[in-house]
Amino acid sequence: MLSLTLAEGVEMRPLEPWQAAEFYAHVEEVRDSIRAYIPFAARLFDEDAARAYLQGFADSQAADGPRIYGIWVDGVFSGGTLFRIFDTGQHVCELGVWLGPWARGRGIITRAATAMIDWAVRERGMLRVEWGCEPSNEASIAAAKRIGFTYEATIRQGFNFDGRQRDYQLWSILADEWLNR
Repeated sequence: MLSLTLAEGVEMRPLEPWQAAEFYAHVEEVRDSIRAYIPFAARLFDEDAARAYLQGFADSQAADGPRIYGIWVDGVFSGGTLFRIFDTGQHVCELGVWLGPWARGRGIITRAATAMIDWAVRERGMLRVEWGCEPSNEASIAAAKRIGFTYEATIRQGFNFDGRQRDYQLWSILADEWLNR
C-alpha cells in the first residue's frame, strides 16, 4: 500500500523518517488532545526524537513487523494509524489510531481502520486483530464498537504509560468475524 484514498481529500500513506519534521509539527499541534491516550505524545519533544521513532517503524516494517501510516486531510497531516504489533508467526496484530481534533467526526478513522484490518486479514493472513485503549477514552471505545471489535477485558495495570501503570481495555476481531460481517 503506497497510498490509499479514504475519501475526497483524505489520503493514508506510509509515514517515513524523511517526514519527521511534518510528523513532529503535528505532534506539537495535537499533543494536548492526544497525550492522555497516545504514548508517543508524551515522548516526542523534538524532531530528532520523531525521526528516531519513525525510523524504528521503518526498520520494523522492513522486517515485516509493526508499521505506521499517516493521514492527510486536504494536504494537511492530520493523524495516523499503526500496527503496534504485527506478528505474522502468531497471525496477530494490534491496531492503533489518532486524529487531530479538526478532522474528527468525519468517519476517517473508521475508513482507515477498516482498510488496515482488511489488508491484514485478506492479504497478510492475520487471524486476530486487537485494539487496546484507555478505559476512559470514549472516542476510541466508540470507534472499536463501530468497526466491529468485541470487548474482551480490562487489563488492570497492564500498561506503563507516562510513568505509571495504567489499565487498558482489550478489544478484538477475528478473521472469520471480519470476513463474515
